[in-house]
Formats: sequence, C-alpha cells, structure tokens
Amino acid sequence: MGGTNPIRRGPTPNRVATGGIIRMSNITLLIFAFIFSLLFIVALSCSFFGADEDEPYFKSILNEVAQSSPGIVLLGENVDVDVDEPSVTISWMMVGCGDGYVLDDSYGIHDSSSCGLPSMSLQIYVDSSSEPAATYDPSQLPIVRQTGRRNKQDLVQFDSDHPLDSHEERLYPFDTYGLSSTLRAVDASNNTVPIRRLATIDQVAKFLVASIDVDSYEGTSNGQLSSRDIYLRIRRPWQARVFALLLFGLSWMLTHITFGQVFLARKHKGVKPIILHLVSAFAVVLAIPQLRMAMPDGPDLDDCVGYFPQMILSTFSVLILLLLIILREFNDMDDKAVSVTEAPAVVPSTPSAAPSDRPSPLKPLILGTKRRTISVSIERGDFEKEKHGINNAFVFPPRPLGCTIHHRSRSSQSTLAFGGRPGSVYGYSLSRSSTLRTVKER
Repeated sequence: MGGTNPIRRGPTPNRVATGGIIRMSNITLLIFAFIFSLLFIVALSCSFFGADEDEPYFKSILNEVAQSSPGIVLLGENVDVDVDEPSVTISWMMVGCGDGYVLDDSYGIHDSSSCGLPSMSLQIYVDSSSEPAATYDPSQLPIVRQTGRRNKQDLVQFDSDHPLDSHEERLYPFDTYGLSSTLRAVDASNNTVPIRRLATIDQVAKFLVASIDVDSYEGTSNGQLSSRDIYLRIRRPWQARVFALLLFGLSWMLTHITFGQVFLARKHKGVKPIILHLVSAFAVVLAIPQLRMAMPDGPDLDDCVGYFPQMILSTFSVLILLLLIILREFNDMDDKAVSVTEAPAVVPSTPSAAPSDRPSPLKPLILGTKRRTISVSIERGDFEKEKHGINNAFVFPPRPLGCTIHHRSRSSQSTLAFGGRPGSVYGYSLSRSSTLRTVKER
C-alpha cells in the first residue's frame, strides 16, 4: 500500500543557457594566472642559456692577424664608461699572434690556435706618457705542473683611463661619447714592437661601443716610432633609449594629470574632495624624481625639457589646490557667521478657528453691541431688502406645468406675531389672528 505523505521536492534551479561556454571559478582563474606567471619567468630565464655556444668575439680578429700580419695585438676585454666623470677605463690584454710572437704552451687564447701569450718582454705606453702603463716579462709566468701551460692574468692585463668627449651629454638618451688614444709598445732593448691591432668589445651593460684603429707613428729626434691609434664611439642601445623615453613620457603624463586634478577640484564646493585631489597631486610630485632616477644610467636632475618643467608645473598645481582649500575654508566660515547673526524667519502658524458659542440673546446687551437680525430689519421697514437678499441666495425650482395649487382658507393660515416673552428681549409667537401685530419692547 502506498503512503499518503506527499513527496517533498526542492525548488527547481533556474538553468541559464551558456552557449557551450563553461564558466571557470575564481580559484581556477587564480591557478591559471600563477602557471602563466611561472611560464613567463622561465621563458625569460631561457634567454641566458646558449651564450657560451657563440663563437668568441675576438677569435676572428686574432686569426686574421695571425694569417696576414703577425705581431702584437691589444684586446680591450672590458670598457667601463662613466659619464659622470666623464671618462672611460679600458682593460687591455696583450696577445701575440703568428710565429715568433707566441710563447710556448700558451696557444688557444680566445679559442684561437694561432695566438697566445707574447714571447718577448714588453712595455706599453699610452698617449705619449713617459712612464709605461704596463710591463710584461714572460719569465715571471708560472707553469702549471699538470698541463705545463703558462697563464697569469695580472701579468698580461692592464688598465688605461681616457677622458671622454661629452659635449652631447645633454641629448640624453640620444647622447653619444667619443675618445681617441695612442698606444705604443717597446721590448726589453727599447726597440719598437709593432702593434698590429687594437680592438675592444662592441657592447657593455649600458652602452654600445664601436672601435676603429689605424696605424700611426710618433716623431722623435731619433726618427719615427711606430704606434697605433684607436677611436671609440660610445652610444646607448635602443632598448635603453626606449625605456628612458617611456619613463620620460610617463613623467609628463603625470604632470598633466595634476592639471586635471586642479580642474576637477574647482568644481567642488566642499573641502574634503579637494583634499583627495591634493593627495594625488602631491604623490605625483614625489614620483617624478623617482622615475627620473629609474632611467638607465641615472642622469643628473638637470634636464631643462623634462625634470625641471615637470617639477615646477606639478608643484604649481599643488599650490593652487592648497589655495582652493583655503578659499573654501573662508567661505564656510562666512556662511557660519551669517547663519549665527541672522534670526531665523518664524513661519506664522495658521490660527485654528475658535469654536463658535451658541448665540445667546443676552450677548448684545452684556457686550454693549448691537446684533441685527432679520426680525429687526423687518421691524425697521427693510422687508423688501431682506426679501431681495433671500431671493438672490436661494434658487427655487420652476413650477411644473399642469400642477394644481390648493389654497387654504384665511382662517386656517398661521400668522406671525411678535410678542414679549419673559426673560427675553425679542420674542415671537404664532397666532391665528388675521392681523399682524408688531410689538416693540424697550
């Protein structure tokens, strides 16, 4: 037997058509965002791999010198540019290429099988200096027992400092710097050793370096001394220029935003909204120097088309906002003073109608006033006037046609007679008399 209890069913859920698109939950979106962030970081990290697979930059230069003109080569393995000084420090390495110029068991510098450490003692002079910038003695090089090779970095490398031509520094980030230098090498017998090539790396962390070297000589009383000149042209890479221009544009956009803050603040009558605009404008004033220092190589804060006008205009906007706040405060003070001195207007209340007392015939005598009634008017002969007023106040319907008017006899009609009544001033009584009597009591 089936039960009689009804089956309870919950409310039917409303099914919304999604068109085949499944909506993901917030947790799923967060997981996908985290995975995408990790993949992005890994992809950027992969750009650092494989750099050692490239051919060394100086290998082709050394092989060319060894084949065409053997001799001494100076390689600028590092170029440190300091635009604040401005100066450049170049780290040179002395290399011998070709037969008679390479020390035994030292081949293979920069993967070149024809070049190695110089086999002779050398003294290097930079820019016609009377003191050598570096002294090289192969006999001081230690020998590794296991391999038998000779190499000591401090004995084959030296640094030279050079001033920069910085007349285009104001064109940052399109500034370009240049320098020129002369190097000369002599052996232990003070005989000139020809330098076949001067070369530097073409890119450092912040700059691109382009080098050109030419053969030269120095004239002395003993004749001509062979030397080598190098010219460097240093500029910023396009990535640094784009990054600096973006920061430059962002700084100007923030400056323009402060103008918008002033324009919006003028529309407000209260102080609190203006304070919010003031905080935003003041934050821009603090952010502009930080954006300037975030530019590549951190230029000085002396830009006449960027930093200075940006700071002046944004600070001027902050000053205007402060003046607006002061003006609004004065306006509020004036409004409060007016509200205190002026009395509030009192709205007259509508008086309620006093309940009318029941008319009493004694009031005219007690109050000493005269109250004129219809009966008094009739007594004074104003019957026609009262009749005319009654006719104007009331509208009687027209008499229907064909109706019959019945007349009573004179004896049955009531007559209106006025008579005195004890305790009253004016009185009236109904009488069947055919004559109208008027009684006036004084």
